[in-house]
Amino acid sequence: MGFRKDFLWGGATAANQCEGGFAEGGRGLANVDVIPTGPDRRSIITGKKKMFAFEEGYFYPAKEAIDMYHHYKEDIALFGEMGFKTYRLSIAWSRIFPKGDESEPNEEGLRFYEDLFKECHKYGIEPLVTITHFDCPMHLIEEYGGWRNRKLIHFYKRLCSVLFTRYKGLVKYWLTFNEINMILHAPFLGAGLCFEEGENEEQVKYQAAHHELVASAEATKIAHEIDPENKVGCMLAAASYYPYSCRPEDVWEAKQKDRGNYFFIDVQSKGAYPAYALKELARKGIEVEMTSEDLEVLKKHTVDFISFSYYASRVAAAEDSDVEKTAGNLFPTIKNPYLQASQWGWQIDPLGLRITMNDLYDRYQKPLFIVENGLGAVDVPDESGYVEDDYRIDYLASHIQAMKDAVDEDGVDLLGYTSWGCIDLVSAGTGEMKKRYGFIYVDRDNEGNGTLKRSKKKSFHWYKKVIASNGEDLSN
Repeated sequence: MGFRKDFLWGGATAANQCEGGFAEGGRGLANVDVIPTGPDRRSIITGKKKMFAFEEGYFYPAKEAIDMYHHYKEDIALFGEMGFKTYRLSIAWSRIFPKGDESEPNEEGLRFYEDLFKECHKYGIEPLVTITHFDCPMHLIEEYGGWRNRKLIHFYKRLCSVLFTRYKGLVKYWLTFNEINMILHAPFLGAGLCFEEGENEEQVKYQAAHHELVASAEATKIAHEIDPENKVGCMLAAASYYPYSCRPEDVWEAKQKDRGNYFFIDVQSKGAYPAYALKELARKGIEVEMTSEDLEVLKKHTVDFISFSYYASRVAAAEDSDVEKTAGNLFPTIKNPYLQASQWGWQIDPLGLRITMNDLYDRYQKPLFIVENGLGAVDVPDESGYVEDDYRIDYLASHIQAMKDAVDEDGVDLLGYTSWGCIDLVSAGTGEMKKRYGFIYVDRDNEGNGTLKRSKKKSFHWYKKVIASNGEDLSN
């Protein structure tokens, strides 16, 4: 039993959280660049506060991040030393099309990723590429209103055609949109949406989501046409909801919350809007403009596999005014008294991963790919940069065991596993560096100070052993 022989072990990053070089190589400004740290971060991410350019008095961590733009060869060599079979990374859209609506791409940007992919192959690492990991060129936001505008489907298709053509033979695994369901919780981050006073925000979000869903199906179509070997996946922020109690109202609330997440993947995997979603939109008075051509492309071009992030399970109650809340991935959840939590309040639940995997596989009957999982923690390095991160090893080992149980005992078809932030990077939620996930420590702090020196943590050597044993040896 155990994981398949060609199981894709690796790690994951996002361009806006690690790349830096925001004004180099012809790259244009993107929404992810102008999201600062500090108290205004959340209101900007959610589209409540408009910030379309750099302003005095703010720190913008994505401008430099960990400067992988200049360090990628060193970083990929370290991934190769760990034995990575795959490396999940994302394309910075504004590096390929600086404004987003040009007719011709930026050659310097294309060459950067070509060199990066070739560097991966040098170590036998298969790139797993997210086309859009929350990136949207600022010009598309200012000129067109972000994904609320149907024209972005056309610009996205052009981006995809360029990527699939240029990297044919270099990249086989693609993801269309990262955590597509986050458009409901972080609309500026997820879709470049900023709301005007009195605007029907739900209407705007669901219309933008429809445009992303159509764009995803169009990307799948183009990918298969250009290279039939291409495998295209969708990606959601996953975690099954537990009812707070066995009260039927709580069970129903948990089901409703799950559907809110699955809705996007139902469309991408099954090819049509589910009945419950259409009823919900009608109840809310939301009329999503969609053409017969939209419905046809959604139906014909479903994804090849389902990828997802999992960090913590969630809890739902029909009336949650009297229950204790705790932090979660960009939005809070009800505290589960049976679970321990991370330093950021995320509830640690390995069995929840197995439950989530079974829920997804039962629902879609398509191969799964875990493309984000990990523990954000404060690491204290010694003088040489070494971190004894047994807490991270314990978290990952228990989740990999749960994943193995889902494969061995439940028959879930799993393609691979890429732990999140395999090298320390900027947190998407808080913009912090001190919230670290990596096997590799990067000398940089929340204010952007540090040498950027890379050093191996204890978990680096542990994960190398896990990969070499194909997940059989999880001992510390």
